[in-house]
Amino acid sequence: MHIAILTFDGFNELDSLIALGILNRVKRPGWRVSIASPTPRVASMNGVVIDRHIPLREANNVDAVLLGSGMKTRNIVADRSIMSQLSLNPERQLIGAQCSGALMLAELGLLRDLPVCTDLTTKPWVQEAGAEVLNQAFFARGDVASAGGCLASQYLAAWVLARLEGIEVAEAAIHYVAPVGEKDAYVERMMATIAPYLVA
Repeated sequence: MHIAILTFDGFNELDSLIALGILNRVKRPGWRVSIASPTPRVASMNGVVIDRHIPLREANNVDAVLLGSGMKTRNIVADRSIMSQLSLNPERQLIGAQCSGALMLAELGLLRDLPVCTDLTTKPWVQEAGAEVLNQAFFARGDVASAGGCLASQYLAAWVLARLEGIEVAEAAIHYVAPVGEKDAYVERMMATIAPYLVA
């Protein structure tokens, strides 16, 4: 399985890197999690610089894609040189959007009548794009999911794990990263949040 986390200049570290850390709790042959970017190197909204693992176009061929967010997402969505590289397909990929990544879902035509979760700053822009914004942290229908709020990236990661590797794998990953003394409560809350959206 190959998962790509789309990460752009001005990215939010919490969105991309929390998901990266949780998804990489899986240690199985063939399991791969990649940062995909349009440029070889991107800088976060707070100046953290990282190198991509794969070019953006390669995300079109992976098993699951998470659309990360950041302070420049509206500019990215308006940049045809970037957006034209993406041809994501929920018929053969799991696709999840984090916060302003919802704008990318809309631009790629993946929302249609699908409601979406996003952060409070992005909410009016997503509504302007014609999407219904939910007042909740996570939502999924079929193979498209969204999360709102930086720390909601854990829900996207757990949803991907549960869908690709099973509920026990998702629970184990969250249990590992959860604070000591609160692990069972974290796992319980996680599963209560994503379980209604898990499909065979």
